Amino acid sequence: MDYGIIGKVEKAKRYAEQIDRVRFDEFAVTIDGDNNPHQVSYSQGNWSCDCHFFATRGFCSHTMAMERILGAMLPQPANGTLAIA
Repeated sequence: MDYGIIGKVEKAKRYAEQIDRVRFDEFAVTIDGDNNPHQVSYSQGNWSCDCHFFATRGFCSHTMAMERILGAMLPQPANGTLAIA
């Protein structure tokens, strides 16, 4: 392995340990629910999910799961959803 690659690997490790360097602006994922897969997206601080519960409440288990997975990498609060510990 050349020294240039070694330096990049070390920098990547440092970045990964400093999660405050990362901010999500937007993304989309599929979460396999108990009954169906659901499309969850995040854009400019707002969540969206294609499930019925989200349509009526503005949050759901799928968006809360993503908040839990991403933790401190998301601005708080995201779309006014409930904070979950």
